[in-house]
Amino acid sequence: MPQDKGRNAATPILVVGSVALDTISTPQAKGVEVLGGSASYVSLVSSVFAPVRIVAVVGEDFPEKHHEVLACRGIDLTGLSVAPGKTFQWEGVYEADLVGRRSLRTDLNVFEIFRPVIPDSFRQTPIVFLANIDPDLQASVLDQMDKPEWVVLDTMDFWMNGAKRDSLLRLLGRVHAVLVNDEEAKLLTGLNVIPDAACWIQDRGPEVVVVKRGDCGALARIRSTWFWVPPFPEGRVVDPTGAGDSFAAGFLGSLARWGLDDVGLRRSLLIGGASASYAIERFGAEALVNLKRSEILSRALILREMGSVPYPDEALDGETDIEEMRVR
Repeated sequence: MPQDKGRNAATPILVVGSVALDTISTPQAKGVEVLGGSASYVSLVSSVFAPVRIVAVVGEDFPEKHHEVLACRGIDLTGLSVAPGKTFQWEGVYEADLVGRRSLRTDLNVFEIFRPVIPDSFRQTPIVFLANIDPDLQASVLDQMDKPEWVVLDTMDFWMNGAKRDSLLRLLGRVHAVLVNDEEAKLLTGLNVIPDAACWIQDRGPEVVVVKRGDCGALARIRSTWFWVPPFPEGRVVDPTGAGDSFAAGFLGSLARWGLDDVGLRRSLLIGGASASYAIERFGAEALVNLKRSEILSRALILREMGSVPYPDEALDGETDIEEMRVR
């Protein structure tokens, strides 16, 4: 690992997305109006590694305790505006397998009129995360930025059909990395084979495509090379809601802390997977509030070992070129 620059010397990250109050039910328990929203998850994890700046909106009812959670992590809240009305709220229920999920209620409230305005002091932020919002709003964020070094895009199925599809496709040419889940990858591309879908997305601009596959880990293509990030096997699943955002957060935080070269990108995948494994262990963003860098790195090391399969040369078929197959 390259020399650690330290948190305050790491490259700053700008996060633009939602801050929400989530009510989540599982077969075992229920969390009521817990801190949620993509910007919350991403900021809490990324702030472990680097300075984070947030642009989002909340309502007048946003609990002070949640505001304090974000502030205590050293997140720059200059861009967190308070608008008249209520905070974005979402309610959902998980099935027994904690994979199937039904949305019971989505109240956009003040988020419905959210139009990101990037403060002048944020416009030169080198790393930008565009959380899942309207692709036209994501594009407007980039229009306000001063040539960021690295832009990571998250999106969802809602934007992949209809009037916003063309906007999303244009946006692919303006970003460096895209994160989607497997169903979103298929819907966006019209291809049912995940590697084919990842290549289709990459052909439209991004250097890196990460396809999140839930409890099967994640498949990533970095330029022309494939990588698989295994799921952490020992955690306790309480609430999977923020897993994808937390993966993105670990990915971003690692890039900001240790660099954007190929080794840095591979490391970031492992740290993303490790971060996601913590997010699912409590309701909403609760598990991330006191999460330490050392805890994330310890699980990242386990994932690294899981992703390699050492074997003796004599176990290979005699017709196989051992030098080509050797694990390095």
